[in-house]
Amino acid sequence: MSDGHGVEDLLRELAPQVLGALVRRYGAFDTCEDAVQEALLAAALQWPAEGTPDNPRGWLVTVASRRLVDQVRGETARRRREERIALTTPQAELLARAADATSDADRDDSLALLFLCCHPALSSPSRIALTLRAVGGLTTAQIATAFLVPEATMAQRISRAKQTIRTSGLAPRLPEPAERAERLREVLHVLYLIFNEGYTATDGADLTAPALSAEAIRLTRLLHRLVPDDAEVAGLLALMLLTDARRPTRTGPDGALVPLAEQDRGRWDRHLIAEGVALISRTLPRGQVGPYQLQAAIAAVHDEADHVDATDWPQILVLYDLLERVAPSPVTTLNRAVAVAMVHGPAAGLALLATLDADKRLARHHRLLATRAHLQELLGDHATAATTYREAARRTTSTPERHHLTARATRLAPG
Repeated sequence: MSDGHGVEDLLRELAPQVLGALVRRYGAFDTCEDAVQEALLAAALQWPAEGTPDNPRGWLVTVASRRLVDQVRGETARRRREERIALTTPQAELLARAADATSDADRDDSLALLFLCCHPALSSPSRIALTLRAVGGLTTAQIATAFLVPEATMAQRISRAKQTIRTSGLAPRLPEPAERAERLREVLHVLYLIFNEGYTATDGADLTAPALSAEAIRLTRLLHRLVPDDAEVAGLLALMLLTDARRPTRTGPDGALVPLAEQDRGRWDRHLIAEGVALISRTLPRGQVGPYQLQAAIAAVHDEADHVDATDWPQILVLYDLLERVAPSPVTTLNRAVAVAMVHGPAAGLALLATLDADKRLARHHRLLATRAHLQELLGDHATAATTYREAARRTTSTPERHHLTARATRLAPG
């Protein structure tokens, strides 16, 4: 008898491989995805009791292919879909029987499927949802829960993504060399967004959604395994590990936010830190430095400081200077302002923040106000800081962040 958790982990690992194989062979992404889900359900019911087959991937490809054939054969209304996959029933049955015996079945299409789910023809929310569903193996209900939206809303989002794939004739394939770097950046950005939403949820009662961060790390590990020589993939994985290492101390027993400077660093996950530091240490000297590598290096400097007072802020500022040259953005400037304040004083940091007031992407964002309030507090202007903290609290949609910012304001200006 197989272990239930072991089977679940194996199925999640195999799901994108099986889906990629079916979509490559038959087309019709949505129909193939339904067939794969049925095969995964069958495996989840059978394998714990009967044992995992010798070739679990081939078993899933075979069962999913047969489910697909049954759908095509049994529903007259779907004859056009049968024509699209360009297979007669006898041919499909033959492929289904031989799926686990052919060398073609051993081909791993996970990377091609990931590129498909992150295709620029899809909207950003659709890319995230479809990646979590098709590559991550999360159910629609799980994704909806993580993003705090009704399951029906998430189902519509995923359905629209599949419709776009179907009408656009998109297929899982690796981009040509000329476009691969740009497309890989899109994949990395989707994984980065998934991780960030899990590490700091944009709204709701909980500060974090651990399932999302864990899934982003798992998918990035998969990507790193598929393209081990890509420095930015390694950099993103290192960034996730070094950041997630602090999760145990991000909230107090009551779920309240605990800022980085006040966290118990003895409870940080040292195994994740060691893995992240090793990854970025191998990557940085290899060639052109990208934004994920630089962010990982910054995270490593924070994680390697035993106490907040031991943080090497001059080194962090140098890294932010590089990051702003490599990938300028208002968020980078926002974070760099904190490093400037720690090295050159809060007034210098506030002066840099003032340059963001005209940026429509950030001007009214609560993080700009919260950072400004923090630097005003360091400057000793407690009354102004309290007012700014309250305004930041009004603008955030995260309950833990709102409570934290309100508490800061109350502490500085009680009553």
